[in-house]
Amino acid sequence: MKNVLLLDIVGLTPRALAAMPRLRALGDRGRTVQLETILPAVTCSVQSTILTGTMPRDHGIVGNGWYFRGLGDPLLWRQHNKLVAGEKLWETARRRDSDYRAANLGWWYAMGATTDVTVTPRPIYHADGRKSPDAYVRPAALHDPLVRDLGDFPLFQYWGPTATIASSQWLIDATRGMLSERWGSPAPELVMSYLPHLDYDLQRFGPNSPEADRAARELDTALAPLLDDAEARGYTVVALAEYGIADANRPVDINRALRREGLLEVYVQDGREQLDPWTSRAFAVADHQVAHVYVDDESDIARVASLLRALPGVDEVLDREAQAAYGLDHERSGELVVVAEPGAWFTYYFWLDDDLAPEYARGVDIHRKPGYDPAELFFDPADRLAKAKAGLNLVKKKLGLRYAMSTVPLDPSWVRGTHGRLPESAADTPLLLCSDAALLDDSVTSVAATDVRDLILAAHGSPVNAPTRRSSRV
Repeated sequence: MKNVLLLDIVGLTPRALAAMPRLRALGDRGRTVQLETILPAVTCSVQSTILTGTMPRDHGIVGNGWYFRGLGDPLLWRQHNKLVAGEKLWETARRRDSDYRAANLGWWYAMGATTDVTVTPRPIYHADGRKSPDAYVRPAALHDPLVRDLGDFPLFQYWGPTATIASSQWLIDATRGMLSERWGSPAPELVMSYLPHLDYDLQRFGPNSPEADRAARELDTALAPLLDDAEARGYTVVALAEYGIADANRPVDINRALRREGLLEVYVQDGREQLDPWTSRAFAVADHQVAHVYVDDESDIARVASLLRALPGVDEVLDREAQAAYGLDHERSGELVVVAEPGAWFTYYFWLDDDLAPEYARGVDIHRKPGYDPAELFFDPADRLAKAKAGLNLVKKKLGLRYAMSTVPLDPSWVRGTHGRLPESAADTPLLLCSDAALLDDSVTSVAATDVRDLILAAHGSPVNAPTRRSSRV
């Protein structure tokens, strides 16, 4: 059995690869093809498809979050692996070889997974409200040696306005430690690593910006030692992206449109408005270029669909039947799924007056916001003191004082890159690189996300069908 290093290099497209000579050399020796992603082309959905070989209708991950109907709350970025239905890649391999071992470093839905080693960001939530960087590490005995050698996981460089390569570098270093058996356990047959660095500047500045090229070069330099280690230890490397990032120029306020029609309701606390999912007749969980719209009364669906089709920036409005064409017809999906036009993307904003926005709107708060907010990548450009305020808050943090990081803009027009819909062109189509050319026939120009699982099993030497070019739209 040949071991495999599976790298999720977020946002890897032909333009990014052009600025990454070390990674490009791996593909030149092996194969470089397009990855046929799925709808929605977002992290949690695509990763789950890759690891189970199934579509969202089967594994249930219809986005980075959804409306949990039984709880009455829209929740994003949950972490429990039980949310993902179906047999995972390593579980299939383990049925064929009981000694098979797998390590997950940073892929989502890691907690409670049956991998042998798990390392994933997990802050410490202190009783006084403070949040400190840390990671969930299993087996537990690995935590202290890993943190001793690498330091705390750089949580505040993992997302938000201070996001940098530091988080990807930490995950690269941890991955190298897995391969080299630095912490005592044998090198696993499958090592999975999630490297988000390209996500940041491609969304901040756009995929065709000088900043995007610089980020790609920076990540390539950081990757080089890991790729060298993998080659020296005989690992087959499969590097892929869940999605490509395209230019963004039109934010679409889908929830505000629903509110103006009297369909979305709010309630008030401390002078600020909060989304009221319990009484709203319709509201959206916005997720990049895809939004799940939950309609409480079936008799309202046609009206809501008509309203959304007329909203500038909307491309498709999918009812359950139309969702089936994309493999997205799952009970967690909204009664309607809305897809943005190229260049457009959906905000989660539901308030009509910024003075009434909830407190979390101006902070980095991925778990409380009822939708994805790429504006979290910015210090508010309209506030000249935003960075100074952030610095003062760090001082308060070190002193053990409570603070609110209120620096995120409420103007979505700063966002320059987006994803979620199926790609429009090769330029924003994600790539898959494989160091072993024998695993992909020369006639194969693309691999469906549902076929990556079989590609990994084939790399291990398991008898599976070879990936062939076919569409992920089913």
